[in-house]
Amino acid sequence: MSENTEPQLAVVILAAGQGTRMKSTLPKVLHRIGGRPLLGHVLATARGLQPENLLVVVRHERDMVVGAVLEDAPDVIVVDQDEVPGTGRAVEMAIARVPDFTGDVLVLSGDVPLLDDETLAGLIRTHRRSGAAATLLSAVVGDASGYGRVIRDAGGGVQRIVEQKDATDEEAAVSEINAGVYVFQAAALRAHISLVGTANAQGERYLTDVVALMRDSRLSVGVSQATDAAAALGVNDRVQLSEAARLLNARTVRRWQLEGATILDPATTWIDVTANLALDVTVLPNTHILRATTVAEGATVGPDTSLVDCEVGPRATVTRADATLAVIGAGATVGPFAYLRPGTYLGERGKIGTFVETKNSTIGERSKVPHLSYIGDTTIGTGVNLGAGAITANYDDIAKHRTEIGDEVHSGSHNVFVAPVRIGAGAKTGAGAVIRKDVPAGALALSVAPQRNVEGWVETNRPGTAAADAAAGARSAQKADDGAQEEDG
Repeated sequence: MSENTEPQLAVVILAAGQGTRMKSTLPKVLHRIGGRPLLGHVLATARGLQPENLLVVVRHERDMVVGAVLEDAPDVIVVDQDEVPGTGRAVEMAIARVPDFTGDVLVLSGDVPLLDDETLAGLIRTHRRSGAAATLLSAVVGDASGYGRVIRDAGGGVQRIVEQKDATDEEAAVSEINAGVYVFQAAALRAHISLVGTANAQGERYLTDVVALMRDSRLSVGVSQATDAAAALGVNDRVQLSEAARLLNARTVRRWQLEGATILDPATTWIDVTANLALDVTVLPNTHILRATTVAEGATVGPDTSLVDCEVGPRATVTRADATLAVIGAGATVGPFAYLRPGTYLGERGKIGTFVETKNSTIGERSKVPHLSYIGDTTIGTGVNLGAGAITANYDDIAKHRTEIGDEVHSGSHNVFVAPVRIGAGAKTGAGAVIRKDVPAGALALSVAPQRNVEGWVETNRPGTAAADAAAGARSAQKADDGAQEEDG
């Protein structure tokens, strides 16, 4: 894409503001949509343009923002804004960090997350073909509240940009907004940025004032109108945050549908931009596929399922489940109503069934934990079947311990395995067993206490209750039946 590299491109991302309308202790640019902070989306788009220099201007909660920036893009130049407020001052300080740069400077806002490479490439292309000193990105929207307005002259050229707080009633009625995205010729920007004053309602040095200054110098200022107005919308409060999240998700879902995934109900399906779906995946309603989750070919996920940083293997089925940092093997089944905590590994054709919770455990190929169980800090071999109500008691009030269950073990219902304990291959356990000692391979482990029945206990200790009345009635009926049998005999 030669237009984007000749002349060279520098990108400045503005991320110094507090974002008071968010009413949050978290900086606005770090609020998340689609699996990334707002700023993370802008960084990803900027890096796609392959700029010579990428600069991020920070100030509010500086260390928190810088940490997020360097995690995503360690090669970024961090610029600290001083006490002078305003976007104009932010850009002035940024270009001072690259004094020898002579190409085009693209300025982005850290709170405009929906811009894509195509929109920005079109802006840069328009700028370079026109030879303008500056070109801004605009959009026509139904409700322009909160955004700067693009004021045009009689010939349709850009005259100036007016912020909401400084707009007259006539200017506020304009529906073309400034997206806060600009391309400047570096030399023209340097010549005019220092002239920006603070004669406005906020007392700030607005970058938008550079447009009017360039017009006064008889320099050309162009505009590129975004074909998708949503791409140009910024996030200033939590209402706009949720709307941006919805728009981004709709875009993401549509992309995966076009790539060959069946998504039955896009309105209730949420997929982060960092997730990945293979061919012929089926996603059922009310499903969240989040962060770095990958779903392999032919798998079915949902309904009512949440996957965070999970790997789902080919042809696996995950139904009404909640899983985080879990690996689900090929052809395996999970759910309904299963809870997979971090460190769960379910082998090929394995099963984690209804009302089962797992944590830090490996469940081998073809092994099944069908229902009503807790499996924590456990290694289970292949071909194992655990009966209903199995519990691996991994915590002794001081430390966690592991349970090891060998291949082809079949346990009875309602077993408790008190870790650390090892069950040998092919062993069996009886119903209700509490396993406190290792079980040798092929052995049957029983935990048996004689059953003792105390006759008449209810009638003696709970007289007058419904249970006592029922017991007395049953006892009388039994005596009558026994007497009849004696007469017949």
